Amino acid sequence: MKFVRLLFFVFAFSVAVAGQSPSKIVSQANKALGGEKVLKRVVSWQQTGTIKRVGDGAGGKYSSYSSGGTLYGGMFDLNGFEVAAGYNGKSGWVRNSRDGLRTLTGTSAREFQAEALYRNNRWLRAKDEKAKLTSGGTGNVNGKPVNIVFLTTARAIKLRLFFDAATGLPAREELPFSGGVKTFDYGDYRSVNGIQTPFAINLKSDDGEIYEIKLDEVKYNVAVAKSAFDFPVISTEPLPDISTLLAEIRTNAEKLDAVLENYGFIETRIERDLDKNGNLVEKDSETRALSFYKGFRISRLIEKNGKPLSTGDQEKEDRDAAKQVAEIEKRIAEKEKREQISVAKSNAQDGERRITLSDALRNSLLVNPRRERFAGRDVIVFDYEPNPTAKPKSRTEQIFALCTGAVWVDATSKQVVRLDAELTKSIGNFIGKAKRGASFTLENEFVNNEVWLPSRADVNFQVKILFAGFTINNLIKYGNYRRFETEVKGATVGNEKKP
Repeated sequence: MKFVRLLFFVFAFSVAVAGQSPSKIVSQANKALGGEKVLKRVVSWQQTGTIKRVGDGAGGKYSSYSSGGTLYGGMFDLNGFEVAAGYNGKSGWVRNSRDGLRTLTGTSAREFQAEALYRNNRWLRAKDEKAKLTSGGTGNVNGKPVNIVFLTTARAIKLRLFFDAATGLPAREELPFSGGVKTFDYGDYRSVNGIQTPFAINLKSDDGEIYEIKLDEVKYNVAVAKSAFDFPVISTEPLPDISTLLAEIRTNAEKLDAVLENYGFIETRIERDLDKNGNLVEKDSETRALSFYKGFRISRLIEKNGKPLSTGDQEKEDRDAAKQVAEIEKRIAEKEKREQISVAKSNAQDGERRITLSDALRNSLLVNPRRERFAGRDVIVFDYEPNPTAKPKSRTEQIFALCTGAVWVDATSKQVVRLDAELTKSIGNFIGKAKRGASFTLENEFVNNEVWLPSRADVNFQVKILFAGFTINNLIKYGNYRRFETEVKGATVGNEKKP
């Protein structure tokens, strides 16, 4: 009987451990670290020490720092070989003595941003940031049992967190970076300002190298200069005046209207969502044929979920495209009569007429200009942030006036190569609202050596309508660019021009 009771106790205990919810695990971690209230009062930190590469014994100084809930950076050297990285709330960058300096883009940029937010806030703002905490089961780290939690951001970056089952303290973190994984093991916890802080860190980089980090000092809520996170200025080559550059972009955009009218292309919009396990899955998709007509966009649906439309549905789409052209001609005629378009009319056309970068950023502060290489071209990159004195007029201007991000511009053609944007403040009213953290990324490709046109866009934002909320997470792919003459004859739009 004693054996049966013991067996029942062991079984019940194992079920309880295995079934422990992620929220309970992080709650225990909060308590073990010093308490949730204490952790939430941390607005910055700075740590310094030494680092050694285990493979060859190379070592040197190490430091890392964070501030303001989003800013994060660090640097170290190995026998004179320097490595540094930073996220300034708008863009992330990396630099080393071999490869030089570059701004992070694509998945690497999203991963580093996720790391920056995690280093500032841990899991404390997961709900506000629309991140998901899901169970990863149990495991073992350095001979000790651990509980595992996945933290998946709204942009589908998944961090794997390991918590000591006995103490509740973080034992390991696995963070994705550049197609690999960085693993941090923690030990030698000491109390600093009431917060349990690891002074021994073992780092396994994505290339398999192992580093031992020994911290000498950790400070919380200290002033960290904002310049520590900004893109380093290391080039002596003069940079163009940004306002002049934007004017050139606007002039080129106006010239490109005529070029765009000779292009047709395909747009595939894929709707994605996080499942209950925090995995990003594709749901629905639709493919459209698009072209430009006198600066306006013509759109025609041709596929749903990878399948062509029925004959009847396709004929209806063709008729609708012809109607779009007729409406554009009507609007142009009305404009010529009035000689001006009212702001209200401009707002109504925001979703159809192309908005130039100059229009979008006229109410932003433009900072950190630098020269880089991107997609084999020389580019000018600059960050932008909200201008508190701005007075935006159109809907597009209102949205961009609340965004932060970075822009890449071809140094020769003065055309936009890439754009990152993130909403810093919720916008809307009690009926409908786009929430802070909404993000948009656009990448272009150089077509026919004459124009940069979209190749990929990532759209991620949360919307609240009345009392309901939902998330839009779309991947948009562009391609199959063709030169043609836009014509409207019956149901035909965009007959291809034969050579």
